[in-house]
Amino acid sequence: MTSPAWLPEIITLNDHDGNWQNYIDAVYAVFENDFIKSKCHLKGKEVGVRRETSYDGKWFTFWHCVSEGRIEEDRTPDFRRSERVPWIRPTIEHETEDTVDVWTTKKNREQRLYLWVNEEYIVVLGVRKKYFLLITAFPTNRTHTVEKLRRERDSNQS
Repeated sequence: MTSPAWLPEIITLNDHDGNWQNYIDAVYAVFENDFIKSKCHLKGKEVGVRRETSYDGKWFTFWHCVSEGRIEEDRTPDFRRSERVPWIRPTIEHETEDTVDVWTTKKNREQRLYLWVNEEYIVVLGVRKKYFLLITAFPTNRTHTVEKLRRERDSNQS
């Protein structure tokens, strides 16, 4: 994919000499700046995050954006997710760009808003009355995931 010019560079483990703690702290610093120390907005509403700490002094939503797995306690780090944390806020702020597909759907009785960049990176937000809640974000590099998201998008496009 040719990334849109508005997407920043990814952050790699190699950027931090392979030191996991330094790396995850650097990734968290981006997340913290983008969603905790400053306000991100979409369609005139704030985009919030789950504020409770889940591990290592870092907020719950952050861990959802850098790890994968169905069972919360058993999620494992995902480097592709972690590298792209700097993409979350710009994706939200560029939701009207041609490179971003946007649609809503219901999941577990909750309305979700999807922002999908070039069919390769997705940000998932919970829709609330007065704000949006960042649920997760991840690269869509698995064929079955892309096909599922295409079907969802095509049947629910906003």
